[in-house]
Amino acid sequence: MNAPHLPKVAGIDPPVPAPTLSSASAAVSGTPDSLHAMGTSGTTGPSGTGSPSAPAAPSGIQAPHLLVQDRLARWVSDLTSLQELTERLSRTQDLDDALHELLHAGATLVGADRGLVTLHPVGAPDRALTVTLGLGRADLGHLETIPRTSASAAPARPCIGLLEDLPPVGARSGTARPDIPAEQDLDPRHREVAARLGYAASYAVPLDTAASAGAEARRIGAAVWLYDEPAEPDERRRHLACRYAAHAAEHLARLLELARAREDLAALHEELLPTRLPRVPGVRLAVRHRTGPRGGGDWYDALPLPEGALGLAVGGITGSGPGAVAATGRLRASLRAYAVMEGEDPVAVLSDLELLLRLTEPTRSATALFAYCEPAARKVVLAAAGYCSPLIIGDRRTEYVDTSLSAPLNMLTCWEAPSVEIEPAPGETLLLYSDGLLHRTGDAMDRAFARLHTAAATVPREARRDPEAVADHVLRALLPEDGDGTEAPDGPGEDVVLLVAHFE
Repeated sequence: MNAPHLPKVAGIDPPVPAPTLSSASAAVSGTPDSLHAMGTSGTTGPSGTGSPSAPAAPSGIQAPHLLVQDRLARWVSDLTSLQELTERLSRTQDLDDALHELLHAGATLVGADRGLVTLHPVGAPDRALTVTLGLGRADLGHLETIPRTSASAAPARPCIGLLEDLPPVGARSGTARPDIPAEQDLDPRHREVAARLGYAASYAVPLDTAASAGAEARRIGAAVWLYDEPAEPDERRRHLACRYAAHAAEHLARLLELARAREDLAALHEELLPTRLPRVPGVRLAVRHRTGPRGGGDWYDALPLPEGALGLAVGGITGSGPGAVAATGRLRASLRAYAVMEGEDPVAVLSDLELLLRLTEPTRSATALFAYCEPAARKVVLAAAGYCSPLIIGDRRTEYVDTSLSAPLNMLTCWEAPSVEIEPAPGETLLLYSDGLLHRTGDAMDRAFARLHTAAATVPREARRDPEAVADHVLRALLPEDGDGTEAPDGPGEDVVLLVAHFE
């Protein structure tokens, strides 16, 4: 009697061998007479009257349908575990997080404690990346000394000897070295490194993307897990690990493309901003600008104006991505033209900018601050449209400039707000910044303003005459996770602009 045919289960469909039936098992699945004979062997039913109960299989023998049910239950359990692991991987949005998740999940699937994964995107050798699990930097250095001993299809990247003899691209299988110390043809250096690091077996899987329309399958990396004792994963674990690696390769390929697009967008954004700050007698400038991962629309500008004046501007436009970056370039170029024509009147500059925005970018709003500086006269006239109040730092004061509250540009029928005039003393510094600097702190706005004030007030006295040192100190105080202003792992990811003007 053959086992019943199992329906295919998505993702895993190993063959089900028909169980071999002995004479005893044939009695279990045989004629009614044989079942009756086995059922009358002294057992009693629930009523205790001696009536025969359901026949039971002899010890050590299972009916075929029980074998099938057990096999099916194991497949369902494997699929459930695989689904949970792939969902966790799919939720990662950062390449480094995804690689660490891959290593931990793979270690669970193959029963290992240590491992590493290396990425080598096709056509981008400068983007090669290696992440380890349970291995230190020195350990990775030792692994990279393992030589390549054959012309295999393994990628020409770090740890080439450890990832040698991988299957061809597109083959969903891995390579096991179950007993490295006893392997006869192994390179002596590999055996030496294995002994030094204390591993005796390894299992490696390639990271191959699937073929699609107009693109063939390609290898973007590989992963390997290490065992402390001679061992290798069984067929079931190998199957799960390879299925998981296939899903991981597609996810990693998408993250690589996303990271490349973000870098290109950030580079484009930087090209639209000033390549260097102007030198104007009486004032020294410094700037810190970091683009968020989504490519925001914050910008800054500093341009020399007639009669020794200086124009300073910071702003932001709604939206993110390439459209926001392009709109940023148009907005900044327009403000430059208005500043040259009527820069001594910041209100007129922003009014003209608001009219242009209404006509050319009707679906966008923008925030902006423009300051007209006369360093020789120590006078600054500024106007702001929905922008954060500047902060002035001196030996005797650290205070926010009291600007009038106003809506962003293109939010009301007509924008208008009065300008504010300040007179910075010699040695004082003016900070212009984007609200992204405050948002990245992760605090409520009132607390973020207080933190910025504290950061500015605690600038060391010997550093207050250096705008570069002031900018670095403020960023380190507000964003301690990364002094250069890059995004915290779970931060909001907005642009950061900090423009510092020190009056001599």
